[in-house]
Amino acid sequence: MVEAAETGIQSVVDSGRQASGVLNVTLPAVLSQSALIDRIASFSITHPKAQLNLDFSDARREIIGSGIDIAIRMGWLKDSSLKARKLYDIHRILVASTDYLANRPRPTSPEDVADWDWLELAPVRLKPDFLGKNGGNIRLQPTPQLSVNDANALYRLARAGAGLAIVPDFLAEADIAAGVVEHVLPEWSHSPVGVYAVWPPNAPKQGLTAFFLDAIVG
Repeated sequence: MVEAAETGIQSVVDSGRQASGVLNVTLPAVLSQSALIDRIASFSITHPKAQLNLDFSDARREIIGSGIDIAIRMGWLKDSSLKARKLYDIHRILVASTDYLANRPRPTSPEDVADWDWLELAPVRLKPDFLGKNGGNIRLQPTPQLSVNDANALYRLARAGAGLAIVPDFLAEADIAAGVVEHVLPEWSHSPVGVYAVWPPNAPKQGLTAFFLDAIVG
């Protein structure tokens, strides 16, 4: 394995705070639609001597032995020997297309949608949880109409009228504004999903890895 830390290609040049070197990063595919892209672009523009190789994939790749310097992961981290840092939270919303909702009564509580058509993200399989403003907590147990292993596809299915889905809010913002998709039960919220960075423990504390993470943290 050729680690960037071992070869010395990762460095931060103190004069002018310019970063240089090569950084291999793997990220969940859904984050290609998020504001994280803007932060990465800003880092790249500011530090043209830093070469970033971005691998957008929903397959969780092992870091040690695969030449990956940083893995961006969503959800809950398992205990490991890797270093980890929380970057930010992703807020999730329940959505459906306006066509799907057109012939259904307006729901006022989670129980009203329990028997509707639900779409599920297969790798996660979280049951829909609803958090009320006054502290109430309701978890539904629907049988999903469709199960899919890609968050972008999950949202596209909901947008096409296949049913309800809980998705990252950034996926639906433009379509909600355009009136194509609706935020269902907006007075209820859902537990956020954390976005974390993990990296090998031998990465230099003041190296390119640390510099990159400081730039993209939310």
